[in-house]
Order: sequence, then structure tokens, then C-alpha cells
Amino acid sequence: MKSHRQELTFEVPSRRGFLNITDDVQRAVTASGIQEGLCLVNSMHITSSVFINDDEPGLHKDLERWLEGLAPHAPTAQWRHNDTGEDNADAHLKREILGRSVTVAVTKGRLDFGRWEQIFYAEFDGRRQKRALIKVLGE
Repeated sequence: MKSHRQELTFEVPSRRGFLNITDDVQRAVTASGIQEGLCLVNSMHITSSVFINDDEPGLHKDLERWLEGLAPHAPTAQWRHNDTGEDNADAHLKREILGRSVTVAVTKGRLDFGRWEQIFYAEFDGRRQKRALIKVLGE
């Protein structure tokens, strides 16, 4: 079995944001030369996520509003984690909701998606450099 590892680097200029990284991941799959296997994509930070969904702006606004309702940023004093002097407890919780990683089948050298599926990097505590890992395994 072959293995290929690649990192993506991001710097989201605002506190929160969603980046479509599908093309970046497909480029890594292509570079791997793997035709049949699996592709793992995971955030390498505890205040961001990787998820699969539709690339539709209204849905992303709904998702952001829903996450903010479940784990609101303010007031920051509501979260014990922020007693350490940080203000990102909500970002840790939002990451728990969306998760750390996704795994996609690779078939004939391509990400094997459903019709509208795309891979997104979700940032919940931005304004600094962050990374995501791509690991492709197969033959």
C-alpha cells in the first residue's frame, strides 16, 4: 500500500469562516498517484474542523448561526475555559459539533463524492496561521 502526506496552510482573516478545500484535496490525491484507496483530511488545530456538505452560501450562514446558537461566543464569561485568559471556549465547542476530520473514498484517482458533496475547512478562532493534514492511502 502507498501513502501520501500533505499539509494545507490557512489564515482566515476573521474569527470564523468556511473555506472550500475540495480542489486542494483533489490535487493531493492526484499527486499521490493513488487510484484506489482512502483520503483522510483533518484539522490540526483544536478550534477548527473539517466537514463535508454543500457549497451553498445560505447553508453556510445557517450553519454558522446554528453553531453560534449552540455555543455562543459572548458573553465570554459563561465558559470556564475562558478563565485562563483566552476567549475561544466557543471555538473548542463548535469543533466538537462539526468534528475533526473526514474520510473520502478514492476511486480511479478521484475523490468519490455524492452529487453536491464538497470538503470544507471551518475556522472558529482565526486571525492566525492554521493547518490541515491530507493523508491518502491505497494503491
